[in-house]
Amino acid sequence: MRVLGIDCGSEYTGYGVVEEIASGSRPNSAPSRLVCCSSGVIRLKPRDSMALKLQQIFSSLSAIIAEQQPHMVAIEDVFYAVNVKSALKLGQVRGVAMLAASWAGLEVAEYAPLTIKSAVVGYGKAEKTQVQHMVMRLLNLEGPLLAADAADALAIAICHIHTASTRKRYQTAHS
Repeated sequence: MRVLGIDCGSEYTGYGVVEEIASGSRPNSAPSRLVCCSSGVIRLKPRDSMALKLQQIFSSLSAIIAEQQPHMVAIEDVFYAVNVKSALKLGQVRGVAMLAASWAGLEVAEYAPLTIKSAVVGYGKAEKTQVQHMVMRLLNLEGPLLAADAADALAIAICHIHTASTRKRYQTAHS
């Protein structure tokens, strides 16, 4: 399974593609592992109009989808905004991210921030640096810490992979 995680923002939109590499099918074989295929941040100019920012997000995400060929897209659910104007901007960016995914024929899963942090760190109120460190550890990445927006996007993708794996095991056990 290959998942594109998107951390929506009107100045910085993070993206990260994570693939779950399955192990052998033998009962005692090693568990599957997670691999980072791509990650980064779509940086937008603060002085650009919102329409131009949304077009840049759409075209950038469309290019990432075409290049990386994910099976699914996962984004963070809206949870809280400082003010109404910020909430509206975030909603517009989320809508464009969903449009880019659906335009490519992909399903979109949405996860609450507490769910994402719990899936990656084990604690729903984890700090950004804790998320960054755990993402790097789970994906076996070395070097400097990832940008917070890219790490958050990878965390969203990891959350979806963990959730999908749990659902699959549950369905197998109860069928």
